[in-house]
Amino acid sequence: MRPGKGALTGQELEIMKVVWKLDSATVRQVYEILLKKRHVAYTTVMTMMKILEQKGFLKKRQEDRAYIYTPTQPQKQVLGGMVREFINRVFNGSAEPLLLHLVEDQHLTEADLEEIRRLIRGARPTKGEK
Repeated sequence: MRPGKGALTGQELEIMKVVWKLDSATVRQVYEILLKKRHVAYTTVMTMMKILEQKGFLKKRQEDRAYIYTPTQPQKQVLGGMVREFINRVFNGSAEPLLLHLVEDQHLTEADLEEIRRLIRGARPTKGEK
């Protein structure tokens, strides 16, 4: 991603999810998938994909008469950056208030909480490590 280009908008993220799922896609393929969920104009999808290319999230190559777009970064990396940016902006860089908010608002199931416990146990250094 080029510096200063910012995070993905809602529409951009929706398009990126489709491209990540397909590994590579034409505007037509993305358009047809999005059209199943909601009405969207083909030209809107085309414009958004050009913007994603300019922002550095997509790259394109020409095959026959169509451009094939591929992601420049894995989904996990982009989403991780968006989460970090959100935590920095909203919670002053601390994830604890976000977790407390989720737990207190009961948006986490017992299975979610157990998975968090498991991850925390796995992330802790063992005796002798720092």
